[in-house]
Amino acid sequence: MEWINYHHLLYFWRVAKLGSIARASAELRLAQPTISGQIRSLEDSLGEKLFRKSGRNLVLTEFGQLVYGYAESIFAIGRELMDVLEGKPAGGVLRLSVGIADVLPKQVAHRLLEPALSLGQPIQLICHEDKPERLLSELEKRGLDLLLTDTPMPNDSPVRAFNHLLGTSGTSFLAAPALASKYRRGFPHSLDGAPFLLPLQGTAQRAALDRWFESLKIRPRIAGEFQDNALIQVFGQHAAGVFPVSRIIEQAVREDYKVALVGREKTLSERFYAISAERRLKHPAVAAICETARTWLFE
Repeated sequence: MEWINYHHLLYFWRVAKLGSIARASAELRLAQPTISGQIRSLEDSLGEKLFRKSGRNLVLTEFGQLVYGYAESIFAIGRELMDVLEGKPAGGVLRLSVGIADVLPKQVAHRLLEPALSLGQPIQLICHEDKPERLLSELEKRGLDLLLTDTPMPNDSPVRAFNHLLGTSGTSFLAAPALASKYRRGFPHSLDGAPFLLPLQGTAQRAALDRWFESLKIRPRIAGEFQDNALIQVFGQHAAGVFPVSRIIEQAVREDYKVALVGREKTLSERFYAISAERRLKHPAVAAICETARTWLFE
């Protein structure tokens, strides 16, 4: 029976995790040729290539992604063993590593992840917020179990992953109470000329809003554009303008920021996606997130 050389597997795992031999060399305090040679030995013993070159970077092959997933589990169990030996609580804890696209409102992300926290077993939730393209790269390396975003992965993406449509949500328009009262009557045409707080150009939400305004011949006065949805809500709380939120978090935003409803628009909808490295969802927390969203979370 053949055995894997776990030193070789460890070097491979750190290179895949850190993204380069140079960074792994600095962490492990080994010469780069040593690490390269150990990875070649692992490839020889396994019979397939683990990495391919993409410009100056190393990218996992499909086989490398498979090996990386097992290596991640193996070394996670090793860390758990050390915790047990040191007297730390362990065992039965389900680890869920989630990438959250930076354009996704934090309240939406929380709402989506709630089912994972209600599985009836201890869960360790690890959240990474970043640009979708960087999170996709981490998903490809199996550093993430799931990516939550408001746009599907492009068909021409080099990353091998799968889109799972979670559902759609209409849009609510909110404002400070006095401002909401002023623009509520005659909604949505009353919004023509109203001060607006909007997400930046280039986001899916902004593109949908611009199309909706154009279709109704509404010309809002743009009082502010923001990258962070939470910042939009803070400025909206202080009467800087009307602002849009997903219908599913309307009540939470109204309560948190003491703002009022101007109007709702079902046809102006946002889509939310889970992107996974596997077509079939095997992780119980990931399956719970997708199943719950599809059955009752969205309109």
